[in-house]
Amino acid sequence: MKKVLIIGCGLLGSSLLRRIYKKNIAKKIFIYEKSKSKVARIKKLKLPGTIVKTLKEGALNSDLIIFCTPMSEYKKLILKLNNYNLPNTLITDIGSSKIETSKIIKKFLKKSLNWTQSHPIAGSEVSGPEHGRENMFVERWCILIRDKNTKKIHLNFLNKFWKKIGSKIVVMTPEKHDKIFSITSHLPHLIAYNLVKSAQDFEKKQSYGLIKYSAGGLRDFSRIAASNEIMWRDIFFNNKVNISKAIDLFVKNLNAFKKDINSKNNKSILKKLIQTKKVRSKIIKLKQDIDKPDFGRN
Repeated sequence: MKKVLIIGCGLLGSSLLRRIYKKNIAKKIFIYEKSKSKVARIKKLKLPGTIVKTLKEGALNSDLIIFCTPMSEYKKLILKLNNYNLPNTLITDIGSSKIETSKIIKKFLKKSLNWTQSHPIAGSEVSGPEHGRENMFVERWCILIRDKNTKKIHLNFLNKFWKKIGSKIVVMTPEKHDKIFSITSHLPHLIAYNLVKSAQDFEKKQSYGLIKYSAGGLRDFSRIAASNEIMWRDIFFNNKVNISKAIDLFVKNLNAFKKDINSKNNKSILKKLIQTKKVRSKIIKLKQDIDKPDFGRN
């Protein structure tokens, strides 16, 4: 590959930048970043790649353009890209919800431009180029999105690219993707935000100063709740139908737990607790986490 353009160089964009450079995947890497603060940090970190001042400068003659911005930025960037002649360029992204993004692409992207969506399952609660890691995507799943307009040649191109990055590949429709991640990712983050807010509300009401007594549960949820607010606002809005259904299911099960507790239904609650413990064992078996207690903390 001759040239790659990364649009947005925060946590994931800078991690991709580092990996592409380390594995010599592209001869030239260009960075388009509108945040002056991030540009200053990229320069201070002496990250590889060339920062371009205009989108056109980086986009022309690129083999691959990767959107690493919040999804609310997509439309504005698409309208700019529509002004350029990019017949041999493939566009992809790393967004966490796909149905609404697909609609934006179909509605606004010029027909002569090519876009096939990606979603590498990686990230952290921290943000910014200083937190990027060269091995962020290694042995992680990357979802490639296929719909009726997706070309096999573009899927093959991205399959090779993400494998060189170090990811494991699976292909699915945007509908299946958004249903799966509404449960495995989006709902857990929403619960984390709500749990931390509940702790804040309780602290204000009771004046107990309870945050300093945070046990492991609240501590671990607070890590998730420290994630980038713009990114998660976009995910919640873009996948609102599936997330709303996930919330309904969660509330139903929460009420069932409440009923068991109030009635002291020993048999029912023990059954639930034993069944749900099995998920942790399965996650470890599938190598989605390590088997050390407390996530391997010292």
